[in-house]
Amino acid sequence: MSVENAKPGTALTGAEAMVKLLQAHQVEYLFGLCGDTTLPFYDALHRLDHGISHVLTRDERAAAYMADGYARISGRVGVCEGPSGGGATYILPGIVEANESSVALVSITSDVSVASRGHYPLTELSQERLFAPLTQFNAVIEQPARLAPLVRAAFRSATTGRPGAAHLGFPIDIQKSIVDPADIWAQGEFSRFPAWPAAPDPAAVEAALVLLMDARRPLAVCGGAVVSCGAEAQLAEFAQRFNLAVATTVSGKGALADNHPLALGVIGSNGGTPPTRAVVDAADLVIFIGCRAGSVTTERWRSPLPGVKVIQLDCDPMVISATYPTDVALVGDAGLSLAALNKAAQQADLQVHGQGQQIVATARRDKFGAFDSLAQSLTRPICPERVVATLNTLMPPDGIVVADPGTPCPYFSAYYRQEEPGRRMFSNRAHGALGYALAAAMGAQLAAPGRTVVCAMGDGSFGMSVGELETLVRLGLPVKCLVFSNSSYGWIKAGQQAGFDGRYFSVDFNTTDHAAVARAYGIPSWTAKDPQTLAQILEKALEAPGPALVDIISQPLEQAQAPVSEWVA
Repeated sequence: MSVENAKPGTALTGAEAMVKLLQAHQVEYLFGLCGDTTLPFYDALHRLDHGISHVLTRDERAAAYMADGYARISGRVGVCEGPSGGGATYILPGIVEANESSVALVSITSDVSVASRGHYPLTELSQERLFAPLTQFNAVIEQPARLAPLVRAAFRSATTGRPGAAHLGFPIDIQKSIVDPADIWAQGEFSRFPAWPAAPDPAAVEAALVLLMDARRPLAVCGGAVVSCGAEAQLAEFAQRFNLAVATTVSGKGALADNHPLALGVIGSNGGTPPTRAVVDAADLVIFIGCRAGSVTTERWRSPLPGVKVIQLDCDPMVISATYPTDVALVGDAGLSLAALNKAAQQADLQVHGQGQQIVATARRDKFGAFDSLAQSLTRPICPERVVATLNTLMPPDGIVVADPGTPCPYFSAYYRQEEPGRRMFSNRAHGALGYALAAAMGAQLAAPGRTVVCAMGDGSFGMSVGELETLVRLGLPVKCLVFSNSSYGWIKAGQQAGFDGRYFSVDFNTTDHAAVARAYGIPSWTAKDPQTLAQILEKALEAPGPALVDIISQPLEQAQAPVSEWVA
C-alpha cells in the first residue's frame, strides 16, 4: 500500500516523512507527549493533513499503556511516542509489557542529534542499548536514507511471527534532514496483527489427531493467541469435536464464552481455584494453544503434572518444549492450526473419548458454589466477590473490563462471566506493573467507542495513574473507574502474611477519598461502603453519560479468600 504524500520531486523532512509513513501504515491514534527533541516531529504533525489523532498523555508510561489497550481491542498496531532522556526511560514499562504479551506496538522516541553524541548534550543516553532487551526490533535512525526502511521494518517485526514491540530512536537532526518522497510506502498488511500467519506441518496435525483420539481426559489451555488471531469459532469447533475441556490463561480469557459448556475458565495461581486445578491435574493430554506454559499458568510448573502427554501449538518455535517435553509440536498461527486440526478430524474416522462437558460442569458447580456464598455476603468492608457478581448482572455482553494486576485481576479472571467470546477482559499479566488499567482502558475505549469500558484498579494503582484522570476528562471518554480501596499494597501484604508469618513491612498507606479526588477533576463519583447499596451505585456509574468513578471500600486481600494459590509467581 502507498499513500499520496507529496508532489513528485518535492522533498520531505525526516519529521514529515515519519508522519507520512505512519499515515501509510494506517495509524489512527498516536499516544504521547512532546519534549524539546521532538519539536520538529510535532510541527510536522501540526502542519500536514494526515488523519492521525494525537492523544496527549500526562506521562510516557501512560502513552505506551494506552497504545497497548488500543491494540488489544482494535487488532491494529498501537503507536506511542515520547522524548529523549527521561521520557525514553518512562516509556519502558509499557513497551516491555506489550512485547511480552505479544501485542503489536511501535514506540518512537526522539533523540539528541547524531552529530552531538559524545559531547554531553542534554538527555544523551544510548537508546539502542536501553531498548534492546525489551523489544523484538530496535533501531536508532542514524541516516535519512534509513528512515523509511526502518519504519517499515518496525511495523513488520511488530505484526509478523509472534507479535510484539518495536522501537525507533528518532534523532532531532534526522527529523530536520531531507528524505526522498519516493521511499514513502507501506505494506498494508502490517497495520494489523497477526500479519502473514503460517499454517502447521500436515504431518504434525495428523500426529496430534492420534493423541487426541486416544485421550480420555484431554484439556486445552489457551493463551491470548486465540483471541488475537480471531480463532474463537475454530476453537469452539475443535473443543466440541473432541469433547475436551478448555482452560485459559488470564490473557486467554474470552477464547470461549464463559457460558460455553466446555469452558473451564482461567487456571493457574492467579485466577485458578481448587476445582479447576483438579481438572488440570487429572488431564491425560494437555494441548497448549498459544500458551507459553509459564510460572503463573502452571503454578510454578506443578500443574499439569510432570509426565502428561503434551501437544503444543505456537507461532514461535522457541516457545515449544521450553518447559514441558512436547509429544507433538504444531508451529503456526492459532487460527490456521485449529482450522487444520478440524479439517483433518472431519476427514478421519474418529472415535472420541473425551468427557469434557461432564468434567467442566462438575468443576464449575464447585467453583461458583464457593463464589456465590461470598458474593452474597453483607460483611463490611465489601467483598470483591460481590463487586464482580454485581457487574456480571449489569455489564452489557460486549462490555470490556480492564483490570490492574493487584486486587482486581484474580477476581475478574476467575469470576467475571463473559457471555460472548473475544477480548472482553484483560490485564497486564506479563510484567504486572501497577497503574496500567486506567490508561489501557482509555486506549480500549478509543478502539471501541460505542462499548462500555470499565477500569478496575486498586488504590495503589490509582496513586500511580491518577494524573491521567485529566486526560480522561479532556478526551471526554466514558470510561467507568472502580477503585478497590484497602489502604495497602494488598498483593504484597497478602504475600507477607502467607509466606512471612504476617510480618507486615512498609505496605500500608493512608486512606484517600478517591471519589473526592475524581470530583476535583470534574468526574461524577460515588463512595460505596455498604454492600446493600453497591448495585445501585454501580448502576448509576454505568449509566453516566461520560466518565465516572466509584470508590469501593473493599476487603483487604490478606483477609480475603482470593483465587490466588501463590502470591509469589
